[in-house]
Amino acid sequence: MIFLPCSEVTLLMEKRNAENISSTEKWKLSLHLKICKWCRAYKQKLEILDDILKRKLSQEEKVQINDSEIQRFKEKVVEKIDIQ
Repeated sequence: MIFLPCSEVTLLMEKRNAENISSTEKWKLSLHLKICKWCRAYKQKLEILDDILKRKLSQEEKVQINDSEIQRFKEKVVEKIDIQ
């Protein structure tokens, strides 16, 4: 089938974001997007959401945990295990 239905195209766009797609899939996706304004709109929204998520994840601060905090956590876990 040369022309994919919208339901398959949206899944293919999601797949493309998660992993590489084949050249045949790229071609079918491109063909569909040239014809279907609804899927083009979906693609734009998907790209906006991806950009927002990437920016949010890059802005989050990395939490630094020192060795003493790790040791205290381990001790508390052992205490909880011993109580039960």
